[in-house]
Amino acid sequence: MGRKYTNLDNVSTLKTFSELLAWRKERASKEKDLSYQVPQEEEKQLSFLQQNRLETTITWIGHASFLLQVDGVNILCDPVWAEKMGFDRRLAKPGLALGELPQIDVVLISHGHYDHLDMPTLNKLAGPPLFLVPEGMKRMLKRRGFKRVIELRWWEKQQVSSIEISFVPAQHWTRRALFDTNRSHWGGWVLQPKDEKAIYFAGDSGYFSGFQDIGQRFEIGYALLPIGAYEPEWFMSSQHTTPEEAIQAFLDTNADTMIPMHYGSFRLADDTPKEALDRLYEDWQKRGLNADNLRVLLHGETVRSNK
Repeated sequence: MGRKYTNLDNVSTLKTFSELLAWRKERASKEKDLSYQVPQEEEKQLSFLQQNRLETTITWIGHASFLLQVDGVNILCDPVWAEKMGFDRRLAKPGLALGELPQIDVVLISHGHYDHLDMPTLNKLAGPPLFLVPEGMKRMLKRRGFKRVIELRWWEKQQVSSIEISFVPAQHWTRRALFDTNRSHWGGWVLQPKDEKAIYFAGDSGYFSGFQDIGQRFEIGYALLPIGAYEPEWFMSSQHTTPEEAIQAFLDTNADTMIPMHYGSFRLADDTPKEALDRLYEDWQKRGLNADNLRVLLHGETVRSNK
């Protein structure tokens, strides 16, 4: 079966069956309002995104899916256009349809969980794009017919055109079947353009010392950080940051701007999109942070580096 991957300091994120049952029992006792939906951007920059080869852009598709345009290269992070996750329907539709994307050059995968790696979505991408994936995942994608796959270990780098793309640590885990737990690794990605600060896509992570390590190694402009799937915290804390922990991770990385993600598309835990945003705003204000350094995007909204 190959090696099993671990977190820094061997921190375990795995839970027992009894803990899982306790969470499910706790969930059944809660009443949650899921009526709030992350709004869609009304003025999507589709024509610009199709033609752009000069500006750096960040477009939130939803959850952990982003379209990044860097140094003329079109990059998709954790592309998931699935209509369901498990038995639950998507809470809000993707910000862009697959057919509205420009030609994709590179796909970055943070880890193998279904809400970050959706095979039906990957099969629909025109290309073929280059896949950059965590160590241990290449064989699976090759078996599925994807030919251009490069896997990286933590801190390894891959040059793509003028961009240096680094695979960096996260605190998480992965599984896609009964017997493949942690048989591939997990992490985030740092994209270093030629003449701008880096973009950090954190993937999925609990709060850990690695955020400081990343901040020390890179000069980060935008940090794309997860704020959802944290409740109940006794069950989720080792694998998913709370909104407050995501802000601390932002501060640890010394990034200029935080863009929150990993909320608003799928019901993976007991928190709601509105609860995540409310806690994010409250803690941001409590810490006295500059409002201009927080960019909460709509689905389909694009940040342009010169705007």
